Amino acid sequence: MTKKQKKMLTRILVCAVMLIALQVLPVAGIPRFALYLAAYLVIGFDILKKAAKGIGNGRVFDENFLMAVATIGAFALAIYEKSGDYNEAIAVMLFYQIGELFQSYAVGKSRKNISALMDIRPDYANIEVGGKLEKVDPDEVAVGSIIVVQPGEKVPLDGVIVGGASTLNTSALTGESLPRDAKTGDEIISGCINMTGVLKVRTTKEFGESTVSRILELVENSSSRKSRSEDFIAKFARIYTPAVCCSALALAIIPPVARLVMGRSAAWEQWIYRALTFLVTSCPCALVVSIPLSFFAGIGGASKEGVLIKGSNYLETLSQVKTVVFDKTGTLTKGVFEVSAVHHSPMEQKKLLEYAALAECASSHPISKSLQSAYGREIDRSRVTDIEEVSGRGILARVDGVPVAAGNHKLMEQLGVDFIDCHSVGTIIHMAIDGKYAGHIVISDVVKPNSKQAIEQLHRAGVTKTVMLTGDAKKVAESVAKELGVDEVYSDLLPAGKVEKLEALLSRQPGKAKLAFVGDGINDAPVLSRADIGIAMGAMGSDAAIEAADIVLMDDEPLQIAKAIKISRKCIGIVYQNIIFALVVKFACLALVAVGAADMWAAIFADVGVMVLAVLNAIRALQVHNL
Repeated sequence: MTKKQKKMLTRILVCAVMLIALQVLPVAGIPRFALYLAAYLVIGFDILKKAAKGIGNGRVFDENFLMAVATIGAFALAIYEKSGDYNEAIAVMLFYQIGELFQSYAVGKSRKNISALMDIRPDYANIEVGGKLEKVDPDEVAVGSIIVVQPGEKVPLDGVIVGGASTLNTSALTGESLPRDAKTGDEIISGCINMTGVLKVRTTKEFGESTVSRILELVENSSSRKSRSEDFIAKFARIYTPAVCCSALALAIIPPVARLVMGRSAAWEQWIYRALTFLVTSCPCALVVSIPLSFFAGIGGASKEGVLIKGSNYLETLSQVKTVVFDKTGTLTKGVFEVSAVHHSPMEQKKLLEYAALAECASSHPISKSLQSAYGREIDRSRVTDIEEVSGRGILARVDGVPVAAGNHKLMEQLGVDFIDCHSVGTIIHMAIDGKYAGHIVISDVVKPNSKQAIEQLHRAGVTKTVMLTGDAKKVAESVAKELGVDEVYSDLLPAGKVEKLEALLSRQPGKAKLAFVGDGINDAPVLSRADIGIAMGAMGSDAAIEAADIVLMDDEPLQIAKAIKISRKCIGIVYQNIIFALVVKFACLALVAVGAADMWAAIFADVGVMVLAVLNAIRALQVHNL
């Protein structure tokens, strides 16, 4: 509990004790009024101060004004009637402050939960100076520096591990509970916790551009982007509050005047009391507090699961998504080429891979790297001579003095080597050794393990269509789409072609249905910006894609897309529940007060009760782990 909340609790307790004491103390007249006034000021002076300040600033019609007018009016009525019963006015303020304390505690708790899960900002970085570790501010570490991360410390900057191996806790970033292994050569992102070994890391980004800084900036700025529901509440409050004030004034004046015209007693006290009760009942606290809190909790709950949503407007739009469009490479696939098969080789598979890796050893092409990786041993370049690259066809070389050719079917035709066609999907490397065909190697992009399940989860979550846009060849694209269960696929697309295809898909969206695009590469940025909702793969995605996107998935896991949609729909459901519940109860109470069927006590219980229930319901938006 904060210092401010403790002070409020103390005031509530002091006021309650004073009220109880005044029920038994034999005081009357001016001393009784003075004691009750003191109890009223103890519990309500801050409300009166805020009301006066609001009037001074031209913001008259707020909840503080309503409470001040209603309670001061109740005091005035008690004085006018000479009843000496000031309990009602003080009790109204007391229960209102209890509700405010509960609201403050609930909002503070949700903020604390989110602050805790986002407590990933590193305080320092270790740099080795003269054989000793020196702690410096992460902002002072230049790109390319070597930093040391010890067990139990947060990784302060993005980089590449150049020494050591360890296990990393990435739960604060990705929501993934299982630790990840990291070794020399692996990329490492700031914000995760080093659990076991000592790591030496060469930094690749300044602190301001690092993953941890991007995350904190996204979360901190998310509250500045308002949803349509929040805009509705703001506009509603600006119209609603003056309207109920005018209605209360009309309730205090019109019925008594009408009664006088009809020759009956005006009963001013009765109607003024009803008008004051009407004001207390009209206070829109439940809506004003619970709606922003619902969105705040929804964004916080999503952040805890590794889904960063840049604003409540995007959260609301995401809940209406019916079509999800994917880029292929790096989104549904790993974007890493691997040897997937070796066909029709009369020699041992490892031997064929050895010849291929050695022949391709001078190339930095991803295909060459995949062959070297499949070989799995250190390349001895002294065994390779006479390397010649045949443009658009492949490589000619001598390995251990033996002529080796590695390339596509055009290279085999050029050499006059009879080859066997391959019907597998992927890049085919035909091999000829000493002028004879030795088989072919199939290299393909690897589908992410959970991509198929991600498509299934999206359909279960209510997404009616999944689409894949890719620059890959038609045969490869259709094979991947069929394997994953994607509804539509468009291949051989340049970046401009992806935008055109997305425009066509957007034009076919029915009604209020929205379209989301998921991508990770720099060439996806235009499409991410054009879609109703752009979702970027954050861990390994490009900075341009992350900047253009509305939502960032921190662990590059396609399954998180369905989870993000479920989180958004739960949050929007809670928002609508609170709006409907608060308005129905509020207007019902106002009607009962207007006809004299409810008094001030019932009004304040209704107001505080609705607010407490709405806040409790809003906090449910934090609970998203099991969606």
